Amino acid sequence: MDYSKMKIPHHVGIIVDGNGRWAEEHGKKRSYGHKIGSENLEKISHYILKKTGIKVLSVYVFSTENFKRSKEEVDYLMDLFTKKFKRYAKRYQKENIKVIFSGRRNPLDEEVLKTMDEITEMTKNNTGGILNFCLNYGGHSEIVDATLKVFKDLRENKIIEDDVNEELFGHYLYQDLPPIDFLIRTSGEYRISNFMLWQSSYAEFYFPKTYFPDFNEEEFDKAILEYTTRDRRFGGIDYEKKNS
Repeated sequence: MDYSKMKIPHHVGIIVDGNGRWAEEHGKKRSYGHKIGSENLEKISHYILKKTGIKVLSVYVFSTENFKRSKEEVDYLMDLFTKKFKRYAKRYQKENIKVIFSGRRNPLDEEVLKTMDEITEMTKNNTGGILNFCLNYGGHSEIVDATLKVFKDLRENKIIEDDVNEELFGHYLYQDLPPIDFLIRTSGEYRISNFMLWQSSYAEFYFPKTYFPDFNEEEFDKAILEYTTRDRRFGGIDYEKKNS
């Protein structure tokens, strides 16, 4: 698809959903679906950040609530994250992609945290796009944690009450990123499940029925075609005029 003729969002969010159901429908264990989903994530993130002109991609790979899943599934996912992040490090360093993470560190295990820190450090100066992994992430938790940081800085007189506004508050979130323009949730579920609530307040939403392992380049192109038709408005203000 010719992206030069498309309306390109600056920041895209994807709620990675449907790996387990995809595996079950193929007669496989849920872990197999996570494996194939992780392989697809590597492919689709490369396509989005290197081929389309999109600058920021946030992917919801593990929520705070996902720790309620079986120990077997959680342990498998943590091991998969560790292996894949090590692989991502080399590829995204080569491709000039900056990799960051959003979420709480506790109770992630030390090996996962170590790998996250290594890829963050390795890619911190890259300028070819940002890939934000939302891991052990919750939108409510992010707002609570940001509020606690604001209170701390108020107590320590680093800021004053008159400084506190929406713009300042945004800097206290897990990552200082631009708002999400386009939010995609695969698998046909019509909810955002506590994902980047602050950042997606004016996002356009798209809910394809495709499970994430099958959400390929063609499916993403369909999403952008849909986004291009949207008339974005902020409280009645036309988005294009607002940003012209």
